[in-house]
Amino acid sequence: MADPRHLFDLSGKVACITGASSGLGRQAARTLAAAGAKVVVVARREVALREACGEIGDSSTYVVADVADRDALPSTVDAIRAPFGAPDILVHAAGVNTRQAADDVTDDGWDMTLALNLSAPFFLSQAFVPEMKAKGWGRIVNFASLQSTRAFPGGIAYGASKGGISQLTRAMAEAWSPHGITANAIGPGFFPTELTQAVFDDDARAARNAAQTCVGRNGLLSDMDGPLLFLCSDASGYVTGQTLMVDGGFTAK
Repeated sequence: MADPRHLFDLSGKVACITGASSGLGRQAARTLAAAGAKVVVVARREVALREACGEIGDSSTYVVADVADRDALPSTVDAIRAPFGAPDILVHAAGVNTRQAADDVTDDGWDMTLALNLSAPFFLSQAFVPEMKAKGWGRIVNFASLQSTRAFPGGIAYGASKGGISQLTRAMAEAWSPHGITANAIGPGFFPTELTQAVFDDDARAARNAAQTCVGRNGLLSDMDGPLLFLCSDASGYVTGQTLMVDGGFTAK
């Protein structure tokens, strides 16, 4: 039997990770680089991106961009492609949660949330799909959420965007998987990131969330490494259109 570890080897691949200035996006960049990929990290904050590349080393570079800015998309795509060539792997980790109650949702809050969380993953993927098709290989990983299937207070815009991500993932798979491009989503539970800082600042709330999982704790950034690498590698070649919940069993209870 051949050594199955080669299934997770990303040597020769190029990965683009959005929202990589912090949290799960930054962790994803570290993980994929450690598996052999060259990585392009994308976000709006240059200082944080420079720090991320400093951690990863010469196999990384960064692009300062707002991936929700549709008008700037062509220049963003060119900048991502420039250092290493078109990406084989896209990880859409950029996201925002305005936490506006339903009665208080603003036009700007709604539009910003949908633009970054739902529209950006589609249009950025669409831009690179032709080159993935030409190679006959590609991996797209979207970020879903507990709110893809559950309603949380103050989460109507965020929940709408993340429910949309689950369906977008299935539709991407239907459209592009015949060409060797898989599309899947990861649904994190409660991880310590900037988006969830308010949750983890409240010890009692964090403890309640931990108690609702099957494993009895909240997530660590390292808990995302294995699932992400699986979905970005040859190991998941026959897996597409799926949302993998990495939530310690939160949604199982």
